Amino acid sequence: MASIRPRLLAASLAIAVVVSAIGALVWANSVGSDRRADAVLDQPGVVPFPDSGITNPDMEGDVLPVADLSDAEGNLVSTASLLGGEPIVLNFWYSTCAPCRKELPDFAEVHAELGDEVRFIGVNPWDSWEVQERFATERGVEFELLLDDTQELQLELELLNYPTTLFVTPDGMIVEQAGVLDVDGLRMKVDELMEHSS
Repeated sequence: MASIRPRLLAASLAIAVVVSAIGALVWANSVGSDRRADAVLDQPGVVPFPDSGITNPDMEGDVLPVADLSDAEGNLVSTASLLGGEPIVLNFWYSTCAPCRKELPDFAEVHAELGDEVRFIGVNPWDSWEVQERFATERGVEFELLLDDTQELQLELELLNYPTTLFVTPDGMIVEQAGVLDVDGLRMKVDELMEHSS
């Protein structure tokens, strides 16, 4: 009986070491996944949003549908209430979308330059408020964020691909739509939106 206890203790310790090692590996992978995804997407020749053959419908020339979104406090925000002021850059994204992760810092940069002339709004149909806010803050986003937590606007627009950005005049006309954008592409689209809105 006495000789069984040391063997049992040794086996228990070995199992504990193996379980700890596996746990450390899983934790390290989850912590580093954002950095690895960013590194992979920054490699030359990587296509961050491959063409699956599935596309969003052409919305150019359409009026932005009336739908209810929600803010940080859970208050309903109608898309109709967003209109009438500045032109709008409406960017649809979510946290596990790799191309969204890639472009969001560029949106933060252009917003810092042009946010007094154009209203930037991030719309998220999938994440909780906490996830959305943390993800955006980590990428330097300081523009307005709203949730499409009932997917009402997403369904009205028939969105299938993310990220999607709509460029909307103050009277609600969608003058352009785009997929993944970098800083220069976004600046160009904003310039075009401002021309349509003047």
